[in-house]
Amino acid sequence: MKKIIPPHHRHGRLLLGATAAILLAACGPGQETPASTPPAAIATAATQFTVEVPVIPDAVGALVVQPMFHAAPALLDTPDGRDSANSSGSAHWRPHLQRVPGAMGEMTTRRLTAQRIAVAEQAAQDIAPLLDGSGASDVAAPMAGSSVVATYSPAQIRAAYDLPALPAAGTALTPAQAAQLGAGQTIYIVDAMHNPNAAAELAIFNQKFGLPGCTTKAIATNATLPLPPAPLSGCEFSVVYNTPSSTMTATAPAYNSGWAMEIALDVQWAHATAPLARIVLIEAPDASVNSLLGAVRLANLMGPGVVSMSFGAAEGNWTTSVDSAFTGKNMSYLAATGDSGSGVSWPSVSSNVLAVGGTTLNYSGSGVRSETAWSGTGGGISAYTALPAYQTASVPGLTNLLRRNVADVAFNADPATGQYTAVMTPGSSTASWLSIGGTSLSTPQWAGLIAIANASRALQAKTALGLAHSMLYGQIASVPGTFASSFADITRGSNGTCGVCTARVGYDPLGGLGTPNVKSLLASLSGTQIAPTAPVVAPASISGAAGKPLSFTVSASASNPLSYSMLGAPAGMSIAATGVVSWANPIAGTYAVTMVARDSVSGLSGQGVYAIVITPVAPPVVGTGAITGKVGTALAFNVSVSAPNPVSYTLAGAPSGMSISSVGLVSWAAPVAGTYAVTVTARDSKTGLSGKGIYTVAIAAPLPPVVTVSSVSGKPGVALSFTATTVAPNPVSYSLSGAPSGMSINAAGVVSWASPVLGNYSVTVIAKDSKTGLTGQAVATVKIAAAGPTISAAAMTGVAGKAMSGSIVLTAPGANALWISIIGAPLGMQFSMSGMTITARWPLPVAGSYTLKVVALDNNGLTAQLNVPVTVTAR
Repeated sequence: MKKIIPPHHRHGRLLLGATAAILLAACGPGQETPASTPPAAIATAATQFTVEVPVIPDAVGALVVQPMFHAAPALLDTPDGRDSANSSGSAHWRPHLQRVPGAMGEMTTRRLTAQRIAVAEQAAQDIAPLLDGSGASDVAAPMAGSSVVATYSPAQIRAAYDLPALPAAGTALTPAQAAQLGAGQTIYIVDAMHNPNAAAELAIFNQKFGLPGCTTKAIATNATLPLPPAPLSGCEFSVVYNTPSSTMTATAPAYNSGWAMEIALDVQWAHATAPLARIVLIEAPDASVNSLLGAVRLANLMGPGVVSMSFGAAEGNWTTSVDSAFTGKNMSYLAATGDSGSGVSWPSVSSNVLAVGGTTLNYSGSGVRSETAWSGTGGGISAYTALPAYQTASVPGLTNLLRRNVADVAFNADPATGQYTAVMTPGSSTASWLSIGGTSLSTPQWAGLIAIANASRALQAKTALGLAHSMLYGQIASVPGTFASSFADITRGSNGTCGVCTARVGYDPLGGLGTPNVKSLLASLSGTQIAPTAPVVAPASISGAAGKPLSFTVSASASNPLSYSMLGAPAGMSIAATGVVSWANPIAGTYAVTMVARDSVSGLSGQGVYAIVITPVAPPVVGTGAITGKVGTALAFNVSVSAPNPVSYTLAGAPSGMSISSVGLVSWAAPVAGTYAVTVTARDSKTGLSGKGIYTVAIAAPLPPVVTVSSVSGKPGVALSFTATTVAPNPVSYSLSGAPSGMSINAAGVVSWASPVLGNYSVTVIAKDSKTGLTGQAVATVKIAAAGPTISAAAMTGVAGKAMSGSIVLTAPGANALWISIIGAPLGMQFSMSGMTITARWPLPVAGSYTLKVVALDNNGLTAQLNVPVTVTAR
């Protein structure tokens, strides 16, 4: 590509006067700008400033950088809203802990977006490695084997790093208090591509964590530069789109989910650190070095401020050729050191850029934070950039003084100890919450700290820090006591296996000088102590009951120990030095008690109103019920009572013999039939209040046994047995009435008759209840009938002329006489009878077939008949 350079611009610097104009020729990869391109208006006639126009080789300008964020592979639960009404509500709580689903544990965290997490959660499967926004394979390691993500709120980060607690909403701030929130300063967030939801995400973030809101303010593409000073009274948020030639355009870059995530976290955490600073988001048209340098130069044109750059590309021999972009007057530049472990990246390698590394934070909500170097943090010794003058052996740990050492400072960056970030997909009205990390996270927070230092310096008519390295290394790190108070030295952890890849005492490339102890560091940077902040007392609603001791602890946050007092407290209520409120004998009523917390060091006080509602003591509540029992069967039941104190019991309307114990057990040893309405009275042993309940006790009259028997048939002389069935509440005894001689019944109700006699009998079975004496009975009809005579005989066979014989057997049970006739006997057949057997003899049988018809008639009139076949065959 050809670059057009005016003759008077041979040294890369052009001064614009009142009538001057400038042509900035620049192009993106694969494009060429002809000399006839119209000039880009970047200033008005009333503006004078210096613009750097470095000559960048095409290959360098086309290099693509990457955002430096990481995200834990899980969509977080929505923050609980504890901070919505009180921005310090969560300050002394431990971070939110959330388990990463098993299927997500192996996902890479580098440049992991909410969209990709949602897809992976839905698929419930490992999807690493994934493609990043550029289409290149992302081979970053997963979240160091951790299955639980700890996520910090802004209040918890402020508490961990000793930033002053945010004042309550509506508090009138002194200039010093406003300065420690970054008032009057500008933070430029430089990123590539477009996030259409940046303002909406910031608003959701602010609302959830009780942060000051930001007014969205448009900046015209032809606005006069530099910008007017940032307001002192509140936050403004603006978005501009730059061209590679450092002008503004109305054309938004294309959307990219990865860069949109980067923009969201940069904006939200720069604001969380310096809530009153103006934020100008500059979106480059693409992620090339050429376009992002155009954004940095546009920030220089816009005026004094802090430039936050959470992106990087591998360093090369070209990096110093673009350093002039980082030399704006009263401008500070910060960049992420990278997220791939040991290594040096641009722009953090620039000697004019404050390189920000990353740590793994451990903070429980109280005490002192502990940190180790994050295993993914960038850092090392540059292969190309010369050793800057500020990195000298006077700083503890700076022993390898060959070339530029990166990082300079550090902050929390591990996604496993990440920080809440709200992210919206295009077209959505709701936000997903992620635990974000990476040196992308540490960089905008350090940018916020520099903005706060500049604000405090402005109050003293001091110039902005600009390039803060000399002060950080020279006036702070080279003075042992100041170094120790201003920075937490990171002495554990590693980001690789090289000689400088392990954290140690003093400076090291992983964490640089360390992480900030903010109050002490800002005092050193600004030359003044942080304005004290009044304690914050969170209002609360407390409930109790009259006469029942009440105790609760006032929720207050402050930088120093507190003393407590109360306004409008009822008689008997007291507050201890620890903030514990006690009331031994509360009286019913509603009270508005103002809890006052006084800072023991600054003397400032904060207060919050506690609404205390003491409800009257209610009398015991006695249940009711319906109880059933039986006559003669002991009865017992428990009374249901709800009361705040022990109670005593009495009965009214109880039948004789019924009583109630001290524990509410009603007993009646021998219930009597009837229905009783028994009133149970329970009296509170402390208040004397009583409650009543009615129990309906129904004792059913006893019932006689119910006896069931069936009609029975038998035969004379054949043993007979049958059983009576009885239903009775108690054991019974049996007796018979009207039974024939020889019939009996046993204790089990079994009726027996060993030798039945012919006849019909009505036998009454009587069952007597052994306890009540009541009887029940049933009549059994017993019929003993004769069976009548029987005849049995086998068929007779013989041979003609040869004697033959046969037998006919008779029975006549229950008969006294029997008449027998034989019909059809052949001639010559003879019959004789012995007992009940008839013998038939035929001396000379004649061949043929015959039938003997035998008929028997007993004296009972019963008959029997049998045909006996007789067959005689020829010889």
